[in-house]
Amino acid sequence: MEYFGYCRISTPKQSIERQVRNIRELYPDAHIVEEVYTGTTTQRPKWDALKKRILKTVAKGEPVTVIFDSVSRMSRDAAEGFALYQELYNAGVEMVFLKEPHINTETYKKSLQVALPETGTSVDILLDGVRRYLMELAKEQIRIAFDQSEKEVMDLRRRTAEGIMTAKLNGEQIGRVKGQKYATQKMKRAVRLIQKRHVDWGGTLQDADMMQILGCCRNSYYKYKRLARTNMAGMKGIYPKDL
Repeated sequence: MEYFGYCRISTPKQSIERQVRNIRELYPDAHIVEEVYTGTTTQRPKWDALKKRILKTVAKGEPVTVIFDSVSRMSRDAAEGFALYQELYNAGVEMVFLKEPHINTETYKKSLQVALPETGTSVDILLDGVRRYLMELAKEQIRIAFDQSEKEVMDLRRRTAEGIMTAKLNGEQIGRVKGQKYATQKMKRAVRLIQKRHVDWGGTLQDADMMQILGCCRNSYYKYKRLARTNMAGMKGIYPKDL
């Protein structure tokens, strides 16, 4: 059996480590595929490559299991997700959803393998109807899982939009002010180091020494030094435009 873990985040700013950790905890030998997928594109090249690989593998008769931290990592669209599930299931791919184990393919298969013995009478018509009903019930559980995942995504977007609107109505600044300059972590560190070690602040180092320690060019260094003179070691992020 070959194991693959597929992890996806929506933006580069999000952390993918939680998904990787959850999969590794139960499947330490799984090959992890990580992908950043934004809502502005439908392209998922790493997933497409993984899907192609696993379908080719199972076609050779070799078993494959794909692990997802949750159903939302497989697809954010309910219809697309259900179709993808059916495609992989029919191809013989095992799927595991850590947060929705009730739709794992192993569970799904058990739902379809209900043993109802034939009687040789008209009762068999009823039993066949029961079997068909159980199959549809199993499929409906999968549809519900994808529907719920899509709903959660839409609710999150709605709450985010409402939060931004509320902040705007309360006069709060959303995002950066156009044209405003912001202090980076590197800049803050340089200012604090200058104030701590430069001779002008009671330290022992000259300009040349500070430039070497900071590893910056002359222009950047003197900008940091001017900021240090404005006593900005504790600056919260914004600094004067004229510096």
